[in-house]
Amino acid sequence: VQLVESGGGLVQPGGSLRLSCAASGFAFSRSYMSWYRQAPGKERELVASISSTGGSTDYTDSMKGRITISRDNAKNTVYLQMNSLKPEDTAVYFCRARSGLINYWGKGTQVTVSV
Repeated sequence: VQLVESGGGLVQPGGSLRLSCAASGFAFSRSYMSWYRQAPGKERELVASISSTGGSTDYTDSMKGRITISRDNAKNTVYLQMNSLKPEDTAVYFCRARSGLINYWGKGTQVTVSV
C-alpha cells in the first residue's frame, strides 16, 4: 500500500497550490479519502474529506471556501486545490485512506505560506 503526496512547496500569501495524493495497493475507488494537516507544535487536524464516488465532500471551517477536494478514481488520485493561502495554513499535509476498517497514511508534503 502506498499513498504519495506531492504538490507542496513555498507560496506567498494569497497564492494557490494543488496537492495530489497517488494511491496504490488497495481498493482506492471504494475508499473514503481525506486530507489532514499538522502544523509545528500542533495536533494533526482534518482538512477535507471525500466519499468513494466523489459525491460527498466535507471541509474544515477554517479553510471552507478556499479549498476543494476532488478525486479521479481512474487515476487512483485525490487532489486538494488550495486558494487564497494564509501563513497559518503552513503545515505538513497528509493524505489518508479509509479502506474498510483500515486507515492508510502518506508521509506528507510540506506547504509553507510566507513572503
